[in-house]
Amino acid sequence: MRVLMLGGTEFVGRAVTEAALARGHDEVSVFHRGRHEPPAGVEALHGDRTAEGGLAALADGEWDVVVDTWSHAPAAVRDTARLLAGRAGRYVYVSSRSVHPHPTPAGADESAPVVTGSPDESGEVDYPRAKRGGELAAVREFGLEGALLVRAGLILGPWENIGRLPWWLGRAARGGEMLAPGPRDLGIQYIDCRDLAEWILDASGAGLGGPYTLVSPEGHATMGSLLDACVRVTGGRAVPRWTGPEPILAAGIEPWQHLPVWIPPGELHDTMHRSAVTKALAAGLRCRPVEETVADTWAWLRSIGGTAPQRADRPRVGLDPAVEAKVLAG
Repeated sequence: MRVLMLGGTEFVGRAVTEAALARGHDEVSVFHRGRHEPPAGVEALHGDRTAEGGLAALADGEWDVVVDTWSHAPAAVRDTARLLAGRAGRYVYVSSRSVHPHPTPAGADESAPVVTGSPDESGEVDYPRAKRGGELAAVREFGLEGALLVRAGLILGPWENIGRLPWWLGRAARGGEMLAPGPRDLGIQYIDCRDLAEWILDASGAGLGGPYTLVSPEGHATMGSLLDACVRVTGGRAVPRWTGPEPILAAGIEPWQHLPVWIPPGELHDTMHRSAVTKALAAGLRCRPVEETVADTWAWLRSIGGTAPQRADRPRVGLDPAVEAKVLAG
């Protein structure tokens, strides 16, 4: 299978590229701006989708599958898909569960309502509408059977450039009493970027199209299992102090932003951590244990000096140590 990865040097794109190389696919091409080195063994194609003539490197060539993770103005997806239509067998667009408006009830699946979006939007657009517009662009050029829409939820794992799991690992490594947002058994849904990559390649080879929700099934992990794993792999120096949502929220601590991954029970938690993944599971989705995701992410962090890369278009996450200490002091 000939694979074209649009991006391919960081996080999800990197995971897809590494997985394709590991499978020994006939040809793996990476189209990127040249700011980061792609994995060894790929065909590197340089260009900038936001610049005039920036797709010139894609003017020739044929691929069985194209994987696109674009998160900005949907017109970039439109232009790329249009250029590749007829020369690519399948267009995989890594979208997001954010295309479903908040709140989305627990148990919602791919049939839940979606936000409005336009494939022709070229200006500033918020994340949900950008992803929905990207979906529409892929479908317009490749049809619903030729466009695979991967609606990922929270993504964790090696190469993360958002900072969520790296922050928790760094906090656990620092040791001492650690604010652990409860309830301890609060369920979380996420997808390891490598499981996402493997599923994308499997689904592409099977000729799947249309929307699929990609997160772990309910019951796969909890805040307790996630933080226990973080403490264990970093040497056991941190002591989690499990604290209910009320004092955390009263201190002005923002769920998800200040305490990554965590959202207290309620409508937003149901939206983010209680979606149905029956369709993806039936299509072969396999999710590795949370302990493996945490251990491998820690090993990767240590291999690059302990500081994770940070996307410039995303705010840094994490809790101010002074605020944490104040909450722990009661």
